[in-house]
Amino acid sequence: MKYVVTIAGHQVDVDIDGEQVLVNGTPHHAELRPVFGTPVMNLLLDGQSWIIPMEATGRGTWAIQRRGDRFDVEVVDERTRYIRSLVGEGRANLGPAAQNAPMPGLVVKVQVEVGQEVTAGQPVLVLEAMKMENELKAAGPGVVDQILVKPGQAVEKGAVLVTFRPLQTA
Repeated sequence: MKYVVTIAGHQVDVDIDGEQVLVNGTPHHAELRPVFGTPVMNLLLDGQSWIIPMEATGRGTWAIQRRGDRFDVEVVDERTRYIRSLVGEGRANLGPAAQNAPMPGLVVKVQVEVGQEVTAGQPVLVLEAMKMENELKAAGPGVVDQILVKPGQAVEKGAVLVTFRPLQTA
């Protein structure tokens, strides 16, 4: 099965045939297994094991954590991609997503302002959870539309923290 995987605006072609995986045409041995009872997946990639916290966020998208950074990942199969191209529902038309709290915590610092342009991977805010500070980063380019939290504010998992609007193109 063929997929297009988008991480922070970067697209990768993935072709899966059993445990053989081609990433942009390069072969890899890969297995992805759930850690039962947790929102964690174990990725075995070319003999290396990676523990990846991930949460389905809808419409073929997942929020994953890696070394304290959050990444929004979209996985689209060939059929869905083709259908979207016919009806004009490409990812670019959706605009940047809101930044949601990946876990309950306390907002420590907001690092953006309303109206500010952001790029993929740019720090947006710091959320403290379980005595660890987690820097949340923009999933893609956009303009900060609303900041819905303040430093010192407690938030629940899934709470919308910051919303974005698409960049204006000339």
